[in-house]
Amino acid sequence: MTENFWQGKRVIVTGGAGFLGSFVTAKLKARGATDIVIPLIEDYDLTDRDDIRRLLDTTLNNGFDPKDLIIIHLAAHVGGIGANREHPAEFFYDNLMMGVELMHRAWQRGVGKFTAIGTVCAYPKFTPVPFREDDLWIGYPEETNAPYGLAKKMLLVQSQAYREQYGFNSIFLLPVNLYGPGDNFNLASSHVIPALIRKAIEAQERGDRELVVWGDGSPTREFLYVEDAAEGILTATEKYNGSDPVNLGSGYEISIKDLAEMIVRLTGFEGNLVWDTEKPNGQPRRGLDVSRAKDYFGWQARMTFEEGLKNTIEWFKKNRKRIESRA
Repeated sequence: MTENFWQGKRVIVTGGAGFLGSFVTAKLKARGATDIVIPLIEDYDLTDRDDIRRLLDTTLNNGFDPKDLIIIHLAAHVGGIGANREHPAEFFYDNLMMGVELMHRAWQRGVGKFTAIGTVCAYPKFTPVPFREDDLWIGYPEETNAPYGLAKKMLLVQSQAYREQYGFNSIFLLPVNLYGPGDNFNLASSHVIPALIRKAIEAQERGDRELVVWGDGSPTREFLYVEDAAEGILTATEKYNGSDPVNLGSGYEISIKDLAEMIVRLTGFEGNLVWDTEKPNGQPRRGLDVSRAKDYFGWQARMTFEEGLKNTIEWFKKNRKRIESRA
């Protein structure tokens, strides 16, 4: 059934060369998709409407039926708390413009399906845990990443409005924070898991006695292994055609303190953790209700958290020279 779905389809995967995109692309090929378009940033600036038009013109060439085109919009301007605090305007503008314009032009051209990827940062700061999709509008997001979260949440508004008025088949998915092999280990822009893994390994090599971590360790987070996320996105694209937003998560909530201690244990760092309470904690708690994805299209995460962390650590160790030379 899966292979039949992708047969004869052309698929644009924005962000297809990135962390999540590389897994989505590999799984597309495994499902039988043979016509995959990955618009590279060197060739297309997706915040530029002319580049979006050019992308669609090029993709819909030689009379290709737009009904057989699927767009999976993964591209995003992302980063951790520090990057969000330093560049709120860019995070808002870039994410809003590329998403809104791409979906609008896709509707105009008669594209068959549009899968939009949101973010857990779209949820209000004090959402009851576990986060349920129906609570997306009960308050304002956590301040440090609100511009990014709100820009992505506008894709949900657009998706629902275009379905209601035009019958446009777009869906909106809300993945929790991703991690796994191939993650971003650049300390200037990385999220908490790759940042802590790199810091712990480098601190151990230097013989440091302390490892400084932002905040007080009390916030909780949920993380989704990147391969599970890719599977969820493609399963939803195949099987789900509705306007309700859908969480993609693991259903496993862990405190930053317990996370840091687990990474210290798995990397072999022998010093002490020191909490820099002058730095922000971010959202107090994050854990998703993941029942809708199972109910709507039969998907749930498979990777255990510790096993996923081990895989991520091993990948970093094997690819470290390349990562450092690129930096």
